[in-house]
Amino acid sequence: MTKHIFVTGGVVSSLGKGLTSASIGLLLEHRGLRVRMQKLDPYINVDPGTMSPYQHGEVYVLDDGSETDLDLGHYERFTHSPLTRDSNYTTGQIYLSVIEKERRGEFLGKTVQVIPHITDEIKECIHKLAGDDVDVVITEIGGTVGDIESQPFLEAIRQFALDVGKENCLYIHLTLVPYLKAAGELKTKPSQHSVGLLRQIGIQPDVLICRTEREMSHDEKEKIALFCNIPLKAVIEERDKDFSIYEVPLSLLDNRLDQLIVDRMQLSGGRPDLAAWQDLLHRLRNPRYEISIAVVGKYAEHRDAYKSIYEALDHAGMAPHLQAQIRIQPIQSEDIERDGPERLLSGFDGILVPGGFGERGIEGKVAAIRYARTRKIPFFGICLGMQCAVIEFARNVLGFEDAHSTEFQKDTSHPVICLLDEQKDVTRKGGTMRLGGQDAYLVPNSLARQCYQSETVRERHRHRYEFNSHFRSTFEEAGVRFSGTNADQKLMEILEIEDHPWFLAVQFHPEFQSKPLACHPLFAGFIQAAIQRRNHREDPPEKP
Repeated sequence: MTKHIFVTGGVVSSLGKGLTSASIGLLLEHRGLRVRMQKLDPYINVDPGTMSPYQHGEVYVLDDGSETDLDLGHYERFTHSPLTRDSNYTTGQIYLSVIEKERRGEFLGKTVQVIPHITDEIKECIHKLAGDDVDVVITEIGGTVGDIESQPFLEAIRQFALDVGKENCLYIHLTLVPYLKAAGELKTKPSQHSVGLLRQIGIQPDVLICRTEREMSHDEKEKIALFCNIPLKAVIEERDKDFSIYEVPLSLLDNRLDQLIVDRMQLSGGRPDLAAWQDLLHRLRNPRYEISIAVVGKYAEHRDAYKSIYEALDHAGMAPHLQAQIRIQPIQSEDIERDGPERLLSGFDGILVPGGFGERGIEGKVAAIRYARTRKIPFFGICLGMQCAVIEFARNVLGFEDAHSTEFQKDTSHPVICLLDEQKDVTRKGGTMRLGGQDAYLVPNSLARQCYQSETVRERHRHRYEFNSHFRSTFEEAGVRFSGTNADQKLMEILEIEDHPWFLAVQFHPEFQSKPLACHPLFAGFIQAAIQRRNHREDPPEKP
């Protein structure tokens, strides 16, 4: 029978439940267990697709097109768990499903209530991941214990143990043990209160993972164990990791959390071998090179907005054949509009322009791309970054001064980026978002083909606007190579500039398929080009 692990958080938000859940999944997988991962989010939005990156961080897109929470990025980077739309549910989705059932008359006139109808819907979502081919389902409950939004989810997982048997469920609670400098000691009371709230609901945690910036003494662990009604060995210290988040699985391994889980749930499997993970951290601590990458975006001050991009850059740096420490500098594209690229981008070994929505900061991105193109700096454009590269080339090389995307300028005479319907001369305003994994064909002898070492690739998309194929021949005559095309619709997926050391832009999001032990080939190619620039730096004069 499939076992279930539920991960909750208390005291404060942003403790790292997603990272902890992913690390537990990694440890169990390395014991030979088949793991599935899931995140239940308490917000009322149906999905994070329309939420501001400033509030929610990046929207992580799965291969099936689901727009999900960024914690699913941790799940995919750390484990091999197959993720689908059943891996992320929100309060909005749960209530929407229940309301639709009520409208169809499925409740036969009953009064629809939080208990049992909402909680039953939540439990049904958890059951969807169980099966004969799954040993353990790890379900992370978003939010913080005590929040009113989380209560239906906590009630549902309380009931879940009654349905499947307590021996088939394990509750892990992640909490904060703060250090008070004035008192000179760690304080356990917040954790006691947090566990007390769970116990009032009817959930007794089996394991308590304590986030702390200082080492916990044996007496402090004993105190927590006593007042939280938890065995001493189940009080796990998780100190802050200043060096890398990829230390977390090894830390949990050292604390024997995986052994505690398999013993408690009567699971089989040997002790995990994390030698490859240890080698990765060794390379991270002992780089051969140090390079600087400017990430020019509109959400630069909010790191989680480009979470997967930053991780993919680090993955490439940790690759055995590169071993580079990546110094990432987020730069606001609006600052480039105000201060100019020469002042803000000088000295970088590579420039990356990521995706985004909306007109704000577009001209700063275009200016940054022109700077990279004319100064022969390795450039990587992603999604909107690719579209801005098209706009920049059209304006400054082809001479189309008003070239733009119809997303931002409807009446441009050179709509180099537009909706598919506009390319087909259809008058209705339309164009659906292209979401999820799609196949692309790569041109022989291209930079993209060289990086991928493959004729076809499958990458994930999240955008509405496309390169206007009416301008394709004009771009190609001026030195642009469209090295990747959508296999079904012949849409432009990748562009390169031939007279440049490394200039590549893609319409998709390659960062979503990068892993610490298997970096994405395009990020690896970009970092390798940046290393070569660092080793042979001599800025050429600017070309017109």
